[in-house]
Amino acid sequence: MNSILVSGGAGYIGSVLVRLLLERGYKVRVLDSLKFGGEPIVDLLNNDNFEFVKGDVRNPEDVRKAVEGIDYVAHLASIVGDPACAKEPDLARSTNYDGSVNFYNICNEMGVKRFVFASTCSNYGKMEDPDSFVVETSTLAPVSLYAETKVKTEQFLLSQPQTNICKPTCLRFSTVYGISARTRFDLTVNEFTKELALGRELVIFGEQFWRPYCHVIDLARAVVAVMEADENKVAFDVFNVGDTSENYQKQMLVDEIKKFIPDASVKYVSKNEDPRDYRVAFDKIQKAIGFKITKTVPDGIKQIIQVIQDGFILNPDDQKFKNI
Repeated sequence: MNSILVSGGAGYIGSVLVRLLLERGYKVRVLDSLKFGGEPIVDLLNNDNFEFVKGDVRNPEDVRKAVEGIDYVAHLASIVGDPACAKEPDLARSTNYDGSVNFYNICNEMGVKRFVFASTCSNYGKMEDPDSFVVETSTLAPVSLYAETKVKTEQFLLSQPQTNICKPTCLRFSTVYGISARTRFDLTVNEFTKELALGRELVIFGEQFWRPYCHVIDLARAVVAVMEADENKVAFDVFNVGDTSENYQKQMLVDEIKKFIPDASVKYVSKNEDPRDYRVAFDKIQKAIGFKITKTVPDGIKQIIQVIQDGFILNPDDQKFKNI
């Protein structure tokens, strides 16, 4: 039974990943500062295969304590998203880059075999050719501090000596949506659906810009797939995570929501310039390790509507469902 450490394991994606790993029989340890509380994983304290270390990836003592006896690492801990990074830029840089460098170096020193890093498709910024799809070898053009820290960390990891014990893999996640033990309503699909499910008018700026979307379950599944893949197929490499058919413009997302809420009220505000506009192809991860998604945007929309209308979450406007 391999031991896996998940940094940021109490977060939106991390709390899903930890459960998938436990279901597959792994021993799982979480390193998390609990910036947003530990409710998403508190029930796991009853599981004998689960351990928790409260700490910060920037603190070598915390990291060494967490890494002791660990085989594989999934590094999700981060200041996530453009608004959160813009609000606390120094914290973002020190956590997302300096913390990642510190974390990887200690993992390599202590004999961790694999290091799966959660990066982002935001690294592509704006497509050079609006009629094409970006791929892993496309030009990276980060237009936010968040993406800059992810690109810089990727460059550090992929430039490490291939003789290192600890083999890194970078996963560029699509824009995430869906239900988690730490659900967020400040993400495009979830936010749009929530607002319309509550009967509000939704105001959308720049309905024509493209993004790829992927359900939180599938992003977590991709991490597991990489960990379980042949090392030679994933080490010192980068993969987009999602599905090529799941690229949407904002207008297209609304059209999908209206299939469930026909009387939804939407107002579009013209915006001709957006620093981020990218359609992404995901053939590489499917060909390399056979990864395919299991849920689509309409599945996520249906979930969010049920959560709101059936009262699973009584106050979806609560600040705890946002990253800032």
